[in-house]
Amino acid sequence: MSGKRIFKNTVDYLVYLFVRVFICVVQSVRVETAHRAGKFLAWLCGDVLRVREKVVFDNICQSFPEKTEAEHRAILRQMWEHLFLLILEIAHAPRKIHETNWRDYFRFDNGAAMVELLNDDRPTIVVTAHYGNFEMAGYALGLLGYPTYSVARTLDNPYLDRFLNQFRNHTGQYLIPKNGGFDQIMEVMDHGRILALLADQYAGPRGCWVDFFGRPASAYKSIALLAFEHKSPIMLAHARRDGNRPLHMIMEVGAIADPISMDEELENVRGLTQWYTSGLEEIIRKAPGQYWWLHRRWKDTRKKKKKKVAPEAEKKAA
Repeated sequence: MSGKRIFKNTVDYLVYLFVRVFICVVQSVRVETAHRAGKFLAWLCGDVLRVREKVVFDNICQSFPEKTEAEHRAILRQMWEHLFLLILEIAHAPRKIHETNWRDYFRFDNGAAMVELLNDDRPTIVVTAHYGNFEMAGYALGLLGYPTYSVARTLDNPYLDRFLNQFRNHTGQYLIPKNGGFDQIMEVMDHGRILALLADQYAGPRGCWVDFFGRPASAYKSIALLAFEHKSPIMLAHARRDGNRPLHMIMEVGAIADPISMDEELENVRGLTQWYTSGLEEIIRKAPGQYWWLHRRWKDTRKKKKKKVAPEAEKKAA
């Protein structure tokens, strides 16, 4: 093993140990105490250190031009508090929430539609965003006996990656690597299982360009293509925090699009992609402080086509 590899492994393991110690500390204190500490850390990151402030504040301002600067700042602070609460919830959930008491923590809106769809023999695509606590959503479905398969990038730190997957696997959440996971995705779809996808990430210049908060954003075409190929219904769902109470979630089905009985305007990749993107925007507007505004969601790297100049114009210019 090379020296660089040994150094990287050592650093990765030390970071992993730090995270484990931090999680142990969080688990050892009351949820209310950890929540107060999270508020302090949110103030530190958002108001003092101003971590990624330019990206975050610009995203919020452009998405809510009708709001005042004070309201924009409030959303920014709420986002940081939400992120620390998310870590708190992941740390405490396995010890506090189980098969006999999940009703004390999760409230289902339109739960009948969710259960009916999840019991369908066809595969189901659950579309959500970096909003609320999507990790807790998968945790809840696993408790109810509905294992989910999520596509995500493998963490660069293998120790942290394994640690996070242990939480996911606790109730039946399974991770498919973003790179090289095509065969596993096909297996999930062919066996009529539940594929959960975070659909609010930048898909590159060749993605499907749709409107998101009034601005063009690149989305992945693969979600719509999978739905059409496998006649799979798409369920737009999320788990947002109920008020400001850690571990208490509202599980909600926003809308459902079924290729078998789909409106004509949705029967193409762009139409269906715009449909769920607009649905995600509507969901985020309910509690904008619970969205990850950290992403460069609206970057546009498309090459602009040069206008062709007529030969006569070129002669005049010369």
